[in-house]
Amino acid sequence: MALPPAAGAPAPAPAMMPFAARSRGPGGGKLRRPSPPQTALRLGPLFWPWEKVKVGPLSVSPMGFGTWAWGNQLLWGYQESMDSELQECFNLALRSGINLFDTADSYGTGRLNGQSERLLGKFIRDFEGPIKSRDDVVIATKFAAYPWRLTSGQFVGACKYSPNLNYKATIEHNMSISLRVYVTHEMPIFRSSLERLQLDRLAIGQLHWSTANYAPLQERALWDGLVEMYEKGLVRAVGVSNYGPKQLLKIHSYLASKGVPLSSAQVQFSLLSMGDEQMELKTVCDSLGIRLIAYSPLGLGMLTGKYDASNLPKGPRSVLFRQILPGLDSLLSCLRRIAEKKGKTMSQVAINWCICKGTIPIPGVKTVRHVEENLGALGWRLSPAEISELESAAMAAPKKMIQNVFQTA
Repeated sequence: MALPPAAGAPAPAPAMMPFAARSRGPGGGKLRRPSPPQTALRLGPLFWPWEKVKVGPLSVSPMGFGTWAWGNQLLWGYQESMDSELQECFNLALRSGINLFDTADSYGTGRLNGQSERLLGKFIRDFEGPIKSRDDVVIATKFAAYPWRLTSGQFVGACKYSPNLNYKATIEHNMSISLRVYVTHEMPIFRSSLERLQLDRLAIGQLHWSTANYAPLQERALWDGLVEMYEKGLVRAVGVSNYGPKQLLKIHSYLASKGVPLSSAQVQFSLLSMGDEQMELKTVCDSLGIRLIAYSPLGLGMLTGKYDASNLPKGPRSVLFRQILPGLDSLLSCLRRIAEKKGKTMSQVAINWCICKGTIPIPGVKTVRHVEENLGALGWRLSPAEISELESAAMAAPKKMIQNVFQTA
């Protein structure tokens, strides 16, 4: 069944729809277009939401949505009163062809730890629409490399909790203080992702960050945990997050030796995060058949055009914005100029740049308006000249986005 165009996107012309059979001739009569050849020439994917791309064995929308804000009070001002609109966000996204939702077992502050996963589980259950299977909704969750996850079994337990497991770990601190951590099923913070999501298996199970820089011995146990999740059928695909190119090559080789394909690598990637290391990572992903998932494609909001030095966001983001925004005049002017020419918003142009670079961006959403605007990034493409113009302006900016402290080399 055909879906309506994404909000903010132009209606698809027949050329965009290779199986549309009609057009109008000069006299207004209907002309039947012959069936397209098997290898129809396209300048590049148009990327409507329903034109899926591959992530390992999965077919996903060319853009997903991130749910970092769903439960995060400190950075994003989450309140439980937002849940009804978040359900509307989920419903609109799914009905518009978006099927990829990224989350993490660490999303949510304080007592709301895991709230993002809980909300997604509820939204999938309560969704009133044509979902043939829960596998139709591609949930990618990230498992934190917490210091008490020292064995592969403990890491697997984060995915699917077994009440028969009673984990005990000894963590040596700098002051030689031994801390024993006992994990039991009565401790809600340790309940599994599958339990919170109300799913039998995940689409993508991801390692949230590498411990190579500070606990290299733990790293191998976490890799083995990913292998075990895959072999047990708890995840359909395996991915990593915040891995640099060198460490990505290492885990890809290790997983391959165990017969486990590495399907995705998630990293901060935007016009503010396009340094040599990020571009090298993209090259490595392309060479190995790994799909790069771009988080923070709007630079935490700096690329939206909504903020300037006299209008900063509330909370911790204001400190970062105060440092970087004053040097972004040229980039923001370029974004604004191209957006006006395209009849788009600055956010839509910034997200479309990520898509044109061959990544799957996952902008965060908190309101229906966010969903509608982000959907307008689909169904069209920046020209090569516009891409070059944007990248030149980005490279000229005196300050770039601070990279995630957990990203490895």
